Amino acid sequence: MVDIETTSNTPASTPFNPNHRSRVFALIAFMVLCLIISAFGGAVTATSVSTWYPKLAKPFFTPPDWLFAPAWSIIYFLIALSGWRVWLKRGLNGAKGPFAIYGAQLALNLLWSFLFFGAQSPLLGMIDILLLLALIVINVIVFIRIDRVAGLLLLPYGAWVGFACLLNGAILHLNG
Repeated sequence: MVDIETTSNTPASTPFNPNHRSRVFALIAFMVLCLIISAFGGAVTATSVSTWYPKLAKPFFTPPDWLFAPAWSIIYFLIALSGWRVWLKRGLNGAKGPFAIYGAQLALNLLWSFLFFGAQSPLLGMIDILLLLALIVINVIVFIRIDRVAGLLLLPYGAWVGFACLLNGAILHLNG
């Protein structure tokens, strides 16, 4: 079995010590990456959030619409900070496996907006979000092995996506 944490060209014991400028640039890069994903997801969501989505039957525990933007803003900030902390410890080459998982869960995160809102398919959204939740759990595990705080920073994301799974599933059930 391959240990995702240590699979790389740079051994885990080799110290990764970026200079101050690199640290700041990397933090900005992680923030911009998450901002881009958020912007694309928001743009796709906007195509249906005021037309198709309001017509759906929703469960009693559906949060108010105004809550989603600030919640996701905080979550994307935490996701970016988490990735940056792992980069500080290992760099990209020293954590190829964990960053592959990180990238895959971000891709599934964005894909959900295209499936649920863009394609207006709660079923495809449900399939995606279940895979996303599984990848977030794996991401937490592999990040905790590198940097405990980085892994813990992903827990609110996992909790929110877990709640979103329930919401997506209830919408699928009520509108199936």
